[in-house]
Amino acid sequence: MNEKSLRKSTLKYRPDVDGLRALAVLSVLGCHLQLSGMAGGYVGVDVFFVISGYLISSIMFAEIAASRFSILSFYERRIRRIFPALFAMLMAFTIFACIYFLPVELINYSKSLLAATVSLSNFYFWMHSGYFDSPTSNPLLHTWSLAVEEQFYISFPLFLVLIRKFLPRHLRASVIALFSLSLLTSAIVVQLDRDTAFYMPYTRAWELLLGTMLSLKLFPALRSYWLRNLGTIVGILMIVYGVVRYNASTMFPGFAALVPCLGSALIIGAGESGPSLVGAALSWRPVVFVGLISYSLYLWHWPVIVLNKMGILFAMESTLPSRYSGLLSVSRYNVIVDTVASLVLAVASWRFVERPFRNGSMRLVGKPLFALAATVMILFVALSSTTIFAGGFKDRFSPRSIELGSYLNNQTAADQMRGGTCFITTKDRFENYNSALCLHIEDDKRNYLLLGDSHSAMLWAALSSSSPGANIMQASTSVCGPFVHPSGNSDCGKMMKYIYQEYLPSHHIQGLLLEKRWQSRDLPGLIETLEWAKQHQVPVILLGPIPEYDAPLPRLEAYSAEWHEPQLVSQHRVKGIQQVDEELSSLAASWHIPYVSLYRSICDDDNCTEYADANRMVPLMFDTDHLSPAGSLLIIHHLIDRGENPLSLNDHLSLLDPN
Repeated sequence: MNEKSLRKSTLKYRPDVDGLRALAVLSVLGCHLQLSGMAGGYVGVDVFFVISGYLISSIMFAEIAASRFSILSFYERRIRRIFPALFAMLMAFTIFACIYFLPVELINYSKSLLAATVSLSNFYFWMHSGYFDSPTSNPLLHTWSLAVEEQFYISFPLFLVLIRKFLPRHLRASVIALFSLSLLTSAIVVQLDRDTAFYMPYTRAWELLLGTMLSLKLFPALRSYWLRNLGTIVGILMIVYGVVRYNASTMFPGFAALVPCLGSALIIGAGESGPSLVGAALSWRPVVFVGLISYSLYLWHWPVIVLNKMGILFAMESTLPSRYSGLLSVSRYNVIVDTVASLVLAVASWRFVERPFRNGSMRLVGKPLFALAATVMILFVALSSTTIFAGGFKDRFSPRSIELGSYLNNQTAADQMRGGTCFITTKDRFENYNSALCLHIEDDKRNYLLLGDSHSAMLWAALSSSSPGANIMQASTSVCGPFVHPSGNSDCGKMMKYIYQEYLPSHHIQGLLLEKRWQSRDLPGLIETLEWAKQHQVPVILLGPIPEYDAPLPRLEAYSAEWHEPQLVSQHRVKGIQQVDEELSSLAASWHIPYVSLYRSICDDDNCTEYADANRMVPLMFDTDHLSPAGSLLIIHHLIDRGENPLSLNDHLSLLDPN
C-alpha cells in the first residue's frame, strides 16, 4: 500500500459508528438480561471487534503515513482508553466482594481478578468455565473480550512494523492472508471445541482484521445513495438476525460470526461514502450517547446482573410482591432494576472516569501514565494473591455459613453426574459418549434408560444405589430435551437420533425414564415423543421438575444463617414450577403413563425442603436447580418410602392411547 492510500485513512468522527456501538452494547445487555428474542445478543461483542479494528487501524495507518507512528504512544493510548474505567469497576466490585462473597467465592473471584488485571481473562475462563455454563458464578466473565482485544493490539502493531520494514508493498496481501487464516482456524476449531474457538485470540483475530480491511479500503465503495441504503439495511438485518436467531447452542464463532461481522462492515463501509437512512438513525443523539457510554455500560452491566442473581440484592426482590403485586413480575422487576442501575453506573463512569483520563484534568502521558497503570496492576495482583493464600479470609463468616458455602458448585456432585462419559456437557462432544459403558444391558436385572439433560444426570447415582435389582443406563446431554425431535445443539440432536433411531428399536428395556428441566413449552415435544414410544412399544416413566431458586441454594442458606433471615431462601424460590408439575401430571394421566412428582416429594403448597441433611448442614442443591448427591438420595428415598419408586411404577401400566 502506498503513502497516498495510507493518508486517505485519516479518521474523522463518525456519529453513526457510535450509534453502532450502542446497538452492540444493547444487544449484549439484552442477552445477559435474558430478554425474550435476544438469546444471540452476545454477537454485540463481535460488532465491537469490527468497530475496534476499523477505528484503531485507521488511526495507526494515518500515523504511519505521516511517519509519526510510535508503538509506545499506541500503547499509551490503549492504556488511557481501557484501564481507568476497567480499574474503577474492578476496585468497586472487589470491595463489594470482600464484604459479601463467601470464602470459596472470594477465592475464585480473586483468581479471575488476577487474570483480568493482566489481560488473560479469556485464557482463565477457557480453563475454568464455558461462556454459557453458569455464567453468573463468574462476575468478571465479560472481561474475556477485553483480554482478546489487548492481546491482539499487543501483537498487531509489531506485525505492521515488520511488514512495513520487510514487505512494504504487501501490506494488504498480508492482512488478507492473516484474516483468512484466522477465519479458517475459527471455523475448524469451533467444530472441535467451542470453548476454545470462543475464547482464543487466534480464532477471533479475523473479526478485528475485518475492521482493518475496511480501513485499508479493500472493499468496493458504495457511492450510490441507493446502494448505501441497501447495504446498511442489509447490514442491520444481518446483525438483528444474529441477535434473534442465535442462541447458546449455536456453533459460534466460526462462519456463524460472519453474519453480524459482515453486517457491521456494511454499515461502517457505507458510511465512509456518504449518508444513509440507517446511518441517520444511528446518528440520532440519544443513540449516539448510548454509544459514547457503551464501554462503561459493558463494564458495569454484568457485575450488576451478577449481584442481583447472587441474591445479594435480596431486599429488592423480597419487597416486590407486597408493593407491586399485579403490576410487575419479579423477573421483569429485576430487568428494570438491572438496566437502570447499569445505566446510572455507566454514565457516572463515563463522566467521572473515562472523560477526565482521556481528555480532562486527569489526563496523564508518558511515564506518569505507565507508572500509575503498573502500580494499580501490582496492587490488584498483590490483593488477589493474598486473598487466595489466605483462603478467602474465612473470619468474615461464621463456621456454619462457611460450611454451607463450601457446597457451591461441588465437584463431587459433578463427578457423580459422569460428565464426559455418560453425560455430554457443553465442553464435550457426542463422540465422547461411552455407549458401551452407559448403555450396557445386564441380563439378570431390569434395565432402565435415564434420558434427558443435566437434570437426568443428577439422578443417576441415587437411582442406581437405591435400586440394587435394577440396571440404570444413562444418556444425558446438557441443555437437551429427551425428545424424538429435539431443538437443542448438534450434540443433542446426535444423542437423541442415536437413542431413538438406533438404540431403542434394537434393545428391549423395562422403562424409559424421561427427565429434564421442564417448562410448559416442552409439552408439544413431549407429546410427540410419547406418540413415538407408543408406536414402538417402549414403556415410559415421566419424572417431573424440582424446585428452583434464583440464586445458588448454598449461598442463600449461608446468607440466611449469617444474617439471621430464616425466610430468605423461600423468598428466592422460583415461582411457576408447581404449575409445570401439575401440567406434566395431567399429561401423564391422559396417556396412562407413570408420573413421578419430584416436586411433591419435598414440597407442599407453601414450603420446600431446603436441606438434604439439616443436622450436618448439607444443602439440597449445589446451585440454583441441580440436586446435590445427598439431595438426590433424599428425594429417591422419600419416593420409596411413599411407595412411589420410579422403577416399580410401570409394573402394571403400559402406554395407552390418551383419553
